[in-house]
Amino acid sequence: MISQRSSAASAAIGQKLRIAVLGCSGSIGMQTLDVVRHHMNQVEIVALSVHRDTEKLVAAAREFGCKAVAVTDPAHAQDPVLSELPSTAEVLSGPEALVELACRDDVDCVVSAVVGFAGIESSYAAAKAGKRLAYANKESIVVGGDLIMPLLAPGQLVPVDSEHSAIFQCLQGEPEGSAQTIWLTCSGGPFYGKTRAELASVTVEDALAHPTWSMGAKITIDSATLANKGLEVIEACRLFGVTEDQVHVLIQRQSRIHSMVEFRDGSVKAQMGASDMRSCIRYALSYPDRWDSPEAQRIDWGSEPPLTFGEADMGTFGCLALARQAIREGGTLPCVMNAANEVANAAFRQGSCGFLAIEDCVRAVMEAHDLQPVESVSQLEEVDAAARAQARSYLSRRR
Repeated sequence: MISQRSSAASAAIGQKLRIAVLGCSGSIGMQTLDVVRHHMNQVEIVALSVHRDTEKLVAAAREFGCKAVAVTDPAHAQDPVLSELPSTAEVLSGPEALVELACRDDVDCVVSAVVGFAGIESSYAAAKAGKRLAYANKESIVVGGDLIMPLLAPGQLVPVDSEHSAIFQCLQGEPEGSAQTIWLTCSGGPFYGKTRAELASVTVEDALAHPTWSMGAKITIDSATLANKGLEVIEACRLFGVTEDQVHVLIQRQSRIHSMVEFRDGSVKAQMGASDMRSCIRYALSYPDRWDSPEAQRIDWGSEPPLTFGEADMGTFGCLALARQAIREGGTLPCVMNAANEVANAAFRQGSCGFLAIEDCVRAVMEAHDLQPVESVSQLEEVDAAARAQARSYLSRRR
């Protein structure tokens, strides 16, 4: 369970927080850069990585004067645009470069914005190195939480996901173990209220039309299937030391309440605000302080429409039920669930399977898995690769 206190990994008082942004070209990465633009007196970007978007990498490295950059896709490691990097910037390539950036001596804090399983090695390495983690790569905690969580010192990890940031904030100042129920809120995505028959014909464009949040394509599709919320259930169990039955998914269509915690005495704390990931990123960088942010969105609560609540329909959106099964059974099953979902999510976005096939694929791969206790990152990499191969085989047979 993550503690509430500040860690020794934070920058010294009066000094800038030196950060590495892993996955700087994605939604969270770009919003992190925007936060830093408004807080240049408090933050220095030392290192950046992208998978293949070298144009965004070069633009950001020049803007922030970065000392090191990495391109994790070897096919883009020699892109001509990289010649425009600052002459003083060290250039790394390949997936292993993420670990090197995360462990640099001149990095205090790692913003882990890499999407999917690809972030697990750097997350594990950063945790071992005592780096502060501003954490948006939920898949690493979902898959490797058994390995990563025991490494963390008090205050070393601050979540960036809006829901887990909200829970973390609600727990500030509360006795450890005092939470009885976590109310994990969910907008319901673009298909809230639809039947399975209606979902059978939805398109990629339909699924990408999220009602309240601006996110990357993978996470937006996961939000449409509620797989994202399922992953967040697993993440909440790992981060806050609660059981699966203590985490309740609550539909909150307006996305104004980002999550709530109910305590043993019946009191409930809710964290509320605009649907803007930059507020979560800003909090993760400033913790345990709160930086003045005149650019932050402000809500006129007196003119807001009523807040509404509903239950998540696990019968229609079965990926949520499968994620709950994965954390209950534990071991390597969350790794398998995540791997199959990543493959099926990508296949749907590429037009090679239907929307409901995502759930069907995840279920089939989970049912075929021989459960193992989690022992190492290398073991998880093997389980992940095998599950991806099974998912691809399953989807190819359905075509």
